[in-house]
Amino acid sequence: MSQQLTRWGILGTGRIAREFAEGLTSVPEAKLVAVGSRTQASADAFADRFHVPNRHASYEALAADHDVDVIYISTPHSLHCENTMLCLSAGKHVLCEKPFAINAGQAQQMVDAARKHKRFLMEAMWSRFLPSTRAVVDAVKQGEIGEARLLQADFGFRAEFNPAGRLFNPELGGGALLDVGVYPISLASMLFGTPDRATGDAHIGMSGVDEHSAIVLHHEDGRLAVLHTSVSLDTAQEAILYGTQGHIYMHSPWWKCPTVSVVRPGKSEETIEIPITGNGYNYPAVEVGRCLREGLLESPIMPLDETLSIMKTMDSLRAQWGLKYPME
Repeated sequence: MSQQLTRWGILGTGRIAREFAEGLTSVPEAKLVAVGSRTQASADAFADRFHVPNRHASYEALAADHDVDVIYISTPHSLHCENTMLCLSAGKHVLCEKPFAINAGQAQQMVDAARKHKRFLMEAMWSRFLPSTRAVVDAVKQGEIGEARLLQADFGFRAEFNPAGRLFNPELGGGALLDVGVYPISLASMLFGTPDRATGDAHIGMSGVDEHSAIVLHHEDGRLAVLHTSVSLDTAQEAILYGTQGHIYMHSPWWKCPTVSVVRPGKSEETIEIPITGNGYNYPAVEVGRCLREGLLESPIMPLDETLSIMKTMDSLRAQWGLKYPME
């Protein structure tokens, strides 16, 4: 691999793949050189749109492409483990779209494979890398609101019910928890660490997946995260972090918020504009390139052990809800 240039392949050609390809155009040190799909027509259409030279009619052919350094996995949740294992076995570094896997067992297999093959692997929790999120982390570290004690966050949207579609199909790992619930759970993990207890309840819809839920995570020293997630309801998409000397408000949509407000007792509210360069998907790509150039096999911002912890938290919640996917 070039000292400066990271050569990317994208596995899958759906909406998220297109978003990531667009994001790469904002990363000077990255080049999209290959795409893999299940058909040549789909690969060609994607490649024509994004000027990709290498176009493959199978995921196996993409994994074997010698021009590629790292592969972005953008397939449905149920295929993340299989696709990641394929790419790691072929010697490729991998950025896998969230949720990392269907469950912690699959995630452990992926992490073990990356460590065995000595290849970089990271969950593409893109919101974690955005300037607004990093600003919140810095503010907490600097004690801007005293000791952070309570997080309130939600991520929900209303989708039209389609039992065969990705969001509602158990065969594809459907439901709110894996699709968008992972965002606030990851935010809580980033701020408070691994919870020692996860509780909550969910409405299981007609197709057998969670359509909306309420979650409480209990962390060390009594810190709490109160979270809501849905694929059947439009929620406020806000996050508020309360501390002993004020609170931080991440404006909607908090996972790519344009502004952050810091509120302290007896002081004027301070609102900070934090612009995003590109479409946001460029930020994890930049982190992958940085790690590869520095010889790191995982990111300190999204470490693999934390990804495993988040998957275990979601497994615990689904066990309480009686929600098990057909492939488990």
